[in-house]
Amino acid sequence: MSNTKTSAPDNTPGPAEDQDLGAAGSQLSTAPTEEIASLPSLGVIGWARWFWRQLTSMRVALLLLLLLSLGAIPGSLIPQTGIDETKVAEFRKAHETLAPIYDKLGLFHVYSSVWFSAIYILLFVSLIGCIVPRTWQFVGQLRSRPPGAPRRLTRLPAYTTWRTEAEPEQVREAALTLLKKRRFRAHLAGDAVAAEKGYLREVGNLAFHIALIVMLIAFAWGQLFKSEGNKLIVEGDGFSNTLTQYDDFKSGSLFSQDDLDPFSFTLKNFKGTYETSGPNRGTPRTYEADLTYSVGAYGKDRKTTVKVNEPLEIGDSKVYLVSHGYAPVITVRNGKGDIVYQDAVPLLPLDGNVTSTGAIKVMDGYRDAKGKWDQLGFQAFFLPTYVKGNELASQFPALLNPVLNLEAYHGDLGVNSGLPQSVYQLNKKNLKGFKDSKGAQLRENLKPGETMKLPNGAGSITFEKEIKEWAGFQVARQPASGWALAGSLAAIFGLAASLFIQRRRVWVRATTGTDGVTVVEMAGLGRSESAKVPEELGDLAGILYEQAPGAPDPDDDPADSAASPDPQVAPAEGADSK
Repeated sequence: MSNTKTSAPDNTPGPAEDQDLGAAGSQLSTAPTEEIASLPSLGVIGWARWFWRQLTSMRVALLLLLLLSLGAIPGSLIPQTGIDETKVAEFRKAHETLAPIYDKLGLFHVYSSVWFSAIYILLFVSLIGCIVPRTWQFVGQLRSRPPGAPRRLTRLPAYTTWRTEAEPEQVREAALTLLKKRRFRAHLAGDAVAAEKGYLREVGNLAFHIALIVMLIAFAWGQLFKSEGNKLIVEGDGFSNTLTQYDDFKSGSLFSQDDLDPFSFTLKNFKGTYETSGPNRGTPRTYEADLTYSVGAYGKDRKTTVKVNEPLEIGDSKVYLVSHGYAPVITVRNGKGDIVYQDAVPLLPLDGNVTSTGAIKVMDGYRDAKGKWDQLGFQAFFLPTYVKGNELASQFPALLNPVLNLEAYHGDLGVNSGLPQSVYQLNKKNLKGFKDSKGAQLRENLKPGETMKLPNGAGSITFEKEIKEWAGFQVARQPASGWALAGSLAAIFGLAASLFIQRRRVWVRATTGTDGVTVVEMAGLGRSESAKVPEELGDLAGILYEQAPGAPDPDDDPADSAASPDPQVAPAEGADSK
């Protein structure tokens, strides 16, 4: 027996060896020395590829779509210059602090701002970059056949097997016929039949993305080339579709006057009926405008009726009926009794009972009692249904008891100052009111046919018995709206197809066993999580089992093999989804 002892030498470093302790300590471990590898620089091309892959990923596309939706929110809540400049001006006056900030952020013109356009373009490029490779990949799948059966069908999520006395060729032919009858793409691949179904799922997915691109293009095209104008027309008057005829007009940045459809129309008659009783008293029942229109310079006159939500369509333009009011016929005479003004004056409604207000301006042709040139202005307040004791509002929108309230003024109307002013408002800055016998402002209620005399022989104003009606029309031109609608419908159907159609594969293998009896194996694989492959495979297996009934196993009792049940399909234990 050896009693050999081993002693360790004294390894305490001396003063001369202290400086080498770090180097010696690093060698005590047998692990390989780790060095940080210097990664190669991506370079311009590498970074471009990385950016392109990120941009065309589904994650970034969804993020851009979310940003686009969020960006549209201020466009709906904040007044836009392209829609209503008056409201924008009012917002600037009411919010002197926020307005400059909104200007810098482009929130008064969201849809034409740089940041919104950038999101829009990036989303457009992202969708195209996502669709093109997927389309080519899908075309390649359609041109190729379903892949052959895996070597181990037992590893698939749905699997069943049985033995049959039918020949393998007969089983494969029966399986091929059955799968094609169930609209599978099927073919023989070696000792098995390979089949696949549900290609419309990918078609729907691609259709959804293509529809989004169509919608983006249609919306952009519509915003760039759109036009929208409003015109108030009194019964008997007409309109020609030119820029100078509109009361207000706005359009897209690429719109030109040549894009206007050439047409004209005349308002022959307006008819409005209202509920006369019940809780809905005064609610409009019908709004109808009878028009005579022609298309082109030498078009024939045609008659039509425009109703609410039933516009007149001419080319790419639609003429909508949007408003209604009254236009009392007014006659103004000077002190000698000469007519200096006679016309139907449209008044603007203030409420649902068409309580209306406006201004009557006599700018030329009037001389006062001394023969001096002057201008007249009348503040008008009209009640279609006047009820004594309530002179502030009409009680019904129809002409049951019309009354016109007038305030008379004279002086400078301000129309020659060069500053724009509304035809429905009276600028009283340089006007003097006519006084009645008591020294108060001259103001009277007139019924149809009555006349108000101006003091000191200044003339008179008559509310004629004829009361015309006016209708407000909006002429809108929204190109590519049909494409936008088609894209929306295609997106809905494409999304439904991608959600409800399931892509799956089925394999049927028939081989001769060691005992000479045919062994049939069937397996299925779903390309999506919601695919009901076991149920469908069980149905197929039941039909094929009837054509190739089971044979008894070598160890089975022949008496028990007479009534062999159909094969049952269940998810395989530990099945691999690949």
